[in-house]
Order: sequence, then C-alpha cells, then structure tokens
Amino acid sequence: MLEKTDNVKPDAAPHTAPETEPSAPLQRGSGGKLLILLALAVLLGGIYFGIRARTTAEAALSQETVEAAVPIVEVVQPKADAPDQALVLPGQTTAFTDTPIYARANGYLKKWYVDIGAQVKKGELLAEIETPELDAQLRQARADLVTAEANAKLASITANRTEDLLKSNSVSTQERDNAAGASAADKAIVTSRQADVARLEELQSYEKIYAPFDGVITARNTDLGDLITAGAGTRNSELFHMQATGTLRIYVAIPEIYAPQIHVGAKPSVTLDEYPGQSFEGTLVRTDKAINQLSRTLLAEVDVDNATDKILPGAYTFVHFALRPHAGSVTIPANTLLFRSEGLRVGIVRDGKVELVPISIGRDYGDRVEVLSGLKSTDQVIVNPSDSLISGVTVRVNASKPAGAS
Repeated sequence: MLEKTDNVKPDAAPHTAPETEPSAPLQRGSGGKLLILLALAVLLGGIYFGIRARTTAEAALSQETVEAAVPIVEVVQPKADAPDQALVLPGQTTAFTDTPIYARANGYLKKWYVDIGAQVKKGELLAEIETPELDAQLRQARADLVTAEANAKLASITANRTEDLLKSNSVSTQERDNAAGASAADKAIVTSRQADVARLEELQSYEKIYAPFDGVITARNTDLGDLITAGAGTRNSELFHMQATGTLRIYVAIPEIYAPQIHVGAKPSVTLDEYPGQSFEGTLVRTDKAINQLSRTLLAEVDVDNATDKILPGAYTFVHFALRPHAGSVTIPANTLLFRSEGLRVGIVRDGKVELVPISIGRDYGDRVEVLSGLKSTDQVIVNPSDSLISGVTVRVNASKPAGAS
C-alpha cells in the first residue's frame, strides 16, 4: 500500500506543478513589452510632431521670405479736382488817351492858364497866343474882300444894263457877253476872297488853345513870350501834354499756350505793389488776334476804371486771368512722376504688377500736377517710385494707408 501511495504522489506532482509555475513568468514578460511599446510610441510621436513643427516653421519662414522679397508700395488715386488757376502776367498802365498839344498859328505865347497836374475839362482854355502877322493878313484879306465885292457889284450892274440895251439893239451881243463874263469873274473873285478870309479867321481862332478832352496836364513846355511855331516836329512846337486818366489801358502779352482761353469780355483783376491786398477789376476789351512770331505771345488790352485816380499812368501792375481746368483732367502728387529718357511716366498697379504708363501734364500746382491724358480716376498710382522701377514687377500695396491717401 505504501509503495502504491508513493508511486501515485510522484505522478501527481509533475502534473500540477507545470500548470501553475509557467503562468507567473509569462505575465511579467507581457507587461514589460507593453511598457516598451508605449515608450516607443511616445518617442515616435515626439519625433513626428517635432519634425512636423519644424517643417511648418520652415515653410512659414520661406513664405515670409518670399513675401518680404515683394516690394511694398503706397498708392494714390488721381483726383478730378484741378482748381481754377490764376495766370498772373505783368503789365504797365497807360492813359486811355495820351496827346501832345501843338499850336496851329505862329506867334508868341501871350498867357497860359494851366500847369502840370491840373485837371481840365474838354473845351477849357489852356493858353493864348499873340499872332500879329496873322492879324495883319486877316485885315488885308478882309480889305481885299471889300474891293472884290465892290467890283462884283459894279460888274453886275453893267451886265444888267448891257442886257437891257441889247433889247433895243443899242449894244452888240459881244458887248453884252463881255459884260456878263466880267460880272461872273468878279463874283468868283469875291468867293475866293471870302474863302481866304474864312481861312485866316480859322487860323486866328487857334490863338486860343483849348483842351480837346477831359484829362490832366502832364507837361507844360512853354512860357510867356516864347516863340510859337505852328505844327509838330519843330523846336518848341509842343505846348502841353495831356492824358485822359479816367480809364487806363494795360497791354499784356499772353503766352501762346494760354491764348485759346483768353476771350474778349473777361474780367481779370489787377493788383499793384503799392496797394497790397487790394485789387481792381479790369475788362479785356480786345486782342490783336495774332501770335507774335518772335515772342510767341498774344497782345491783349485790359481797361481799368480809374475814376478815383488811385492808379497812375505808367504804374507797374499784375494782371490775374482765371483759367478753367481742362475737361477730363485729373491731378496727382508731384512725387509720383518718373522722368525717363523716353518721356514722362508714372507707375500704376494692375493685378498686383507694375505698369509704367506715359502721361501728358498740364498745369503745375507745386505739390500736384494736372494730368491731361494717360490716367483714369480709378488707377492706383505709385507714390515715390524707385528710379529702377520697371513694368511687370510684382508688388504689394500697403494696406495701412487707404488708396487715395498721400
């Protein structure tokens, strides 16, 4: 029985031991592998996310580098605000009428009544001339007229008598004709003597010098006792000089480029240095309607009312003409212009690229210029363009400033 029991125990022990002992080592090995796998997964994840972050950063840096390489420009939009411009031209005032006064009779100055600066009216007596020779000629002519009238009267009586005698055949027809011819000749002599008397009387009327118009005496070139010689161009021939200053003329040379905008009837203003802050209204009354080939200017006359006599003839003036802006023109800042050998250009941005366009300018307003052609009000014009700027270059518009700001 004992042997049998011993034999059973050894057989039972080997069957129970293998079932329990190998399970514990197997559980400990599975946990370690799991930890290793987790650690490896964490490591791989860290490596992946690190590489991805670096790749993203490098892509962002590359994008920023590319964007930084694109020039940033500021732009403005052309404006249709060209103001009326004043064309200021120099001029010199002249009297509306400027006349030297001469004598029409020879003699000596008997008396003068006005001096320089005197305001005179038309018909006012200025001076008297003593003409003894002319007076003697007039007396002689009147005496000759009386003689001629007497002869003509006698000849007329003779002709009438001869006509009556012819009816009774007391005289011949020839005698009648001679008497009639003598009467007609004497009448002609009377007419001649009358004309001579009238001529001398008219010359005698020039002994008194009268003002031909309202004005001011600007010169007196004679004095009492001066020998007066009739006519102009002789020594001491000009007695007085008169100017009508109620209205003044100003002759202005208009440059050819502005000639089409100058029209008769315009009302330019006139200023003088001696009256700062004050202007006088003028009227453009006429032009010579021709361009001077030497000066390339149009001569225009501007009349200014001078009833108050504030403006003196000969004064230096400035005439201000208002000029309208050209139709369809726009203005841009002066710092947008590009001066190239092929002509004036501006850079505009279209579809993110630069395009250099030619323009023609009109008036210069200092910080702005008027553009007559080449631009539209919707164009984006580059401000302060680089001298090396060329067409086709990609640019970015500075968004910090709205288009149109300068």
